[in-house]
Amino acid sequence: MSAEVICIGTELLLGDILNTNCQYLAQELANLGIPHYYQTVVGDNVSRIHQVLDTAISRSSILIFTGGLGPTPDDLTTETIASFFDTPLYEDPQIIQDISRKFASVGREMTPSNRKQALIPQGAITLPNPTGTAPGIIWQPKEGITIMTFPGVPSEMYRMWQDTAVSFLKSQGWGKSTIYSEMMRFRGIGESALAEKVVHLFDSDNPTVAPYAGKGEVRLRVAAKADSQAEAKALIEPVANEIKNIAGLDYFGSNEDTLTSVVGKLLQDANQTLSVAESCTGGGLGAMLTEIPGSSSYFLGGVIAYANRVKKNMLNVNSQDLVEQGAVSGAVAEQMALGVKNLLQTDWGIGITGIAGPDGETETKPVGLVYIGVANPENKTISQQYRFGSTRGRELVRCLSSYSALDLLRRILIKRK
Repeated sequence: MSAEVICIGTELLLGDILNTNCQYLAQELANLGIPHYYQTVVGDNVSRIHQVLDTAISRSSILIFTGGLGPTPDDLTTETIASFFDTPLYEDPQIIQDISRKFASVGREMTPSNRKQALIPQGAITLPNPTGTAPGIIWQPKEGITIMTFPGVPSEMYRMWQDTAVSFLKSQGWGKSTIYSEMMRFRGIGESALAEKVVHLFDSDNPTVAPYAGKGEVRLRVAAKADSQAEAKALIEPVANEIKNIAGLDYFGSNEDTLTSVVGKLLQDANQTLSVAESCTGGGLGAMLTEIPGSSSYFLGGVIAYANRVKKNMLNVNSQDLVEQGAVSGAVAEQMALGVKNLLQTDWGIGITGIAGPDGETETKPVGLVYIGVANPENKTISQQYRFGSTRGRELVRCLSSYSALDLLRRILIKRK
């Protein structure tokens, strides 16, 4: 027994709408412990929907449809599913009453086209929509196949899933177990290098371990199936601990943790503050830091020192170093960090300077070369060089520079604890 999610809508294929419904349903199915191996997106076309159905019923027993339940001619989901199983539609008077009441509540009359939404296949039951006019259905057209339909509007689908679908699935004997996962996050190590270190865990059946690459980080998903979330967590814990021991400081958090939130927590625990001086990142690091609610307790502000005269006049960067070593150098990054620390009177300072591209490179300083400096509470400074490569693109170089600055400070703060 497994579930398959089928999203209907040409607008999804064109990229006009972000398909968040699939992600939501995948998470919900995992919470119920229902295996889920396939997702399909298909346009508003009867023939192609029939093809998708033909494949889906051969490999899955729960088919979950989203989209195509509206009143317009291109909303084809219900009638197409019914025609596939050669089943007639009938107009449900209770749905008509519900739609009419909802229109009346906003001072409008139901349009004739909305009657289409009251048509459901013989033998199906209505899946009520408390917030919209498009109900869904729960239908078992043949033995071993359950079909559930939902509107494409995410808020309506979420409500219908929680109000009706979950209890129905549990009443059928599904959802007696749960699949819980911990997403472990790493910085400072590549996906292949991390995979080599934990490859012996990839053959485990329960829990399972799988690698994922992300922007600015590498992730390992450790997932377990059990009768309860507590039991699943207990299965995951020893595996996660082994991975943490292997990864060391390259591991920075799990699930909703981010480099920004982890650094913020370390600063809060130490009752210390931070300021930043940015050149090539243009305020990107400061923006990341202020995304965390309550970050004003530890992040006081920053300076975007793009021009050399700003580096000199506001951050006290040495003119001779700017000439002899260049703005993109370890010495300048350290002085920027110390300068902003003193200017804003914080415990810690970070300085970032580099060449994000696409121009500005020299023979010795290519695009992607970045220096990050850190000034500590004792006014001692260090810097580190990063080479992100000339093919990464300007925005990615800027983003990776900000991530690297956070990670460098994270490692320093942990070592000082």
